[in-house]
Amino acid sequence: MALLAEHLLKPLPADNQMETRHFLQAVSHLPPFFDYLGSPVFTPIKANISGNITKIKAVYDTNPAKFWTLQNILEVEKEMYGAEWPKVEATLALMWLKRGLHFIQVFLQSTCDGERDENHPNLIRVNATKAYEMALKKYHGWIMQIFQAALYAAPYKNRQTRITVNQVCELPLACVPESCQSLQGTALVF
Repeated sequence: MALLAEHLLKPLPADNQMETRHFLQAVSHLPPFFDYLGSPVFTPIKANISGNITKIKAVYDTNPAKFWTLQNILEVEKEMYGAEWPKVEATLALMWLKRGLHFIQVFLQSTCDGERDENHPNLIRVNATKAYEMALKKYHGWIMQIFQAALYAAPYKNRQTRITVNQVCELPLACVPESCQSLQGTALVF
């Protein structure tokens, strides 16, 4: 969990430009987080995040100097794809990655805030449902039915889940994702 805090919860530099390499290094620590939750219900989200990281990295690796910042990628792809943009290549991957990060933020915040099902206080279904509804639902159609069914497989808050989430809850207020502006540069696009 310290890796997540160390790499993901830093404010943007004054010029609001995020270096692609640093961003990719930071988000590469996210997929293993889902393994700590101990449930296959998070497998699609983990796979989506991993796939989007791979897509952004593939574009970056073609020309690291040209794609030094995430903003560079957005600008080049906007010019290259015209009317098809932003639903192409790394721009689309970044858009979905940002949505996945929002899911994680809402999930963790809901858990840290102590939101729960009073009848089943150790289930994380309430937290996962809230995160899905706030971060991803508006972008999905039929997949919502699958996600709702999968929520019944959401794990109980086992010891490892409690430790992981408690570590996030203990982060200094300055590191809370809402006050962190790590993806502010993409807000105008998405």
